[in-house]
Amino acid sequence: MTNFNRSTLPDAVRSNGATPNPWWANAVVYQIYPRSFQDSNGDGIGDLKGITSRLDYLADLGVDVLWLSPVFKSPQDDNGYDISDYQDIDPLFGTMADMDELLAEAHKRGLKVIMDLVVNHTSDEHAWFQASRDKNDPHADWYWWRPAKPGHEPGTPGAEPNQWGSYFGGSAWEYDPKRGEYFFHQYSKKQPDLNWENPEVRKAVYKMMNWWMDRGIDGFRMDVITQVSKTVDENGKLPGEDGCEIEDYPVGEEGYSSPFPWCSDGPRIDEFLAEMRREVFEGREGYMNVGEAPGITPARNEHVTDPKNGELDMLFLFDHVGIDQEGSKWNTVPFEVKNLRARLADQQEAVKNAGWASLFFCNHDQPRVVSRWGNDTDRESRELSAKAFGMLLHMHRGTPYIYEGEELGMTNAHFTTLEQYRDLESINAYRQRVEEAKCQSAESMMAALALIGRDNARTPMQWDASRYAGFTAPDAATEPWIGVNPNHVEINAAEEFDDPGSVYSFYKKLIAMRHNNATIATGEWNLVAADSEQVYSFTRTSGDDTILVIVNLTDKTAQVPAEVAQLLEDGVGESQVLLSTYDAVHSVKSVARGELARWEGVVIQL
Repeated sequence: MTNFNRSTLPDAVRSNGATPNPWWANAVVYQIYPRSFQDSNGDGIGDLKGITSRLDYLADLGVDVLWLSPVFKSPQDDNGYDISDYQDIDPLFGTMADMDELLAEAHKRGLKVIMDLVVNHTSDEHAWFQASRDKNDPHADWYWWRPAKPGHEPGTPGAEPNQWGSYFGGSAWEYDPKRGEYFFHQYSKKQPDLNWENPEVRKAVYKMMNWWMDRGIDGFRMDVITQVSKTVDENGKLPGEDGCEIEDYPVGEEGYSSPFPWCSDGPRIDEFLAEMRREVFEGREGYMNVGEAPGITPARNEHVTDPKNGELDMLFLFDHVGIDQEGSKWNTVPFEVKNLRARLADQQEAVKNAGWASLFFCNHDQPRVVSRWGNDTDRESRELSAKAFGMLLHMHRGTPYIYEGEELGMTNAHFTTLEQYRDLESINAYRQRVEEAKCQSAESMMAALALIGRDNARTPMQWDASRYAGFTAPDAATEPWIGVNPNHVEINAAEEFDDPGSVYSFYKKLIAMRHNNATIATGEWNLVAADSEQVYSFTRTSGDDTILVIVNLTDKTAQVPAEVAQLLEDGVGESQVLLSTYDAVHSVKSVARGELARWEGVVIQL
């Protein structure tokens, strides 16, 4: 284990309740979406050799952990989140030798590597699923197979076992003529859900995870892991299924009911996660495991991440990234500071005594925060709002996650036609809502896709101002798999690398503060001025050391809240300003006037 970029937190400092403090308590994670990060062979798709070629950039940025979105063998129906072989690398990304080289080179630079693992479901092309299509095969019960509804012809409309809809559009049930039954899929019909009720499934998953850990990876980020336990009645029937004792919820505007309440944070999830900890991680050192956690509340996060319960180190909660959606994901509403503050405050308060928080605004499923809640209409607004949201996130208590390009202030794609999108969820949602259910207009759906569609995060990494942004060679025979954002000419790593005022340089400072300031890494978090419409403020305290964070999350000048002004009644000197989205002189004057400029954020040593 290395402390390449970080100082070691002394045991006198408390993080998640474990002793000694886990190494990741003052670490920063960087997520890589491999197909969009760096193309080394000119085929238009990023790959492992491309990632290896950029490790010096990541080491210089100062991050500690690289999280790779899936690179396993896959038909790529959902960009690799449909795995057909857990113990092989997809040729799109390279070979197992390339993976071993990436691990070795990352470790040389003090960077850990965690892999994105999808074990709620597999690809329908996985050998396990193909075997399960035979009722007499040992794998027959490895997935959620059900017969047609009594009195209905199998494979015809209305014969599905219940009325559940997929999150990717259409029914959550797909008829398989070979087996003569339906299989359940929360996501794409090419992503059948594994049946974790079967202990043989769990054994096979843990064996595979151990294989990877033994190979030298440093842990996993586990996709929708809190959906592996389903709610069933005493007879193993799912809600809404014929003869089930549990009544399903009514259908919604798209013509289906949702499996979400029955498949998220299910009755056996704690049991399964504790079993995984024992079977895979117990006895190992230097690893981390984080779970994507649909349906998990902040209170439940405390339980799952409390070390004494032996489950996961961290979870990704989603309540704060739903604040601009109402009812449907695609029905967007304006951003309000008070809503973000309320959700993040709940998350912080829940892990005050034990457990840990994951801090993120962006990832491969979320749009770019600078376009979503900031202002990307001009350079000054974009840079200021990118810094404001970066400061806000990184000054909270927990482990921050940076999504590739976030450190540059990369923006949404600003696509204008459906043909520009590649994301299965977005394309299916348009067809489902606009063309089939007719519950949303084409105009509002396209606006929603432009604001929160997943492809906004998936345009190629912007390395330089060349034709394809340095993602692939400017004379490459094959264009990138998805369009390069035209603004890469202004927003790119080469432009920002040596600019002390750039978003990139600002992120380097945020990361260094996390590494070297124990109060920022683990100190108590306390909200200040809970009612401000524009300003989000809080303190971080460790013993006698107190740091005040004030951020104006709007495009307009804001008054410093009275509660904050009271803490600053003795005035603020330049030496007390640890970081500003403008500069120390500007922020000292702002505080003296009792107001913050648009997107002004300042970290003050009290």
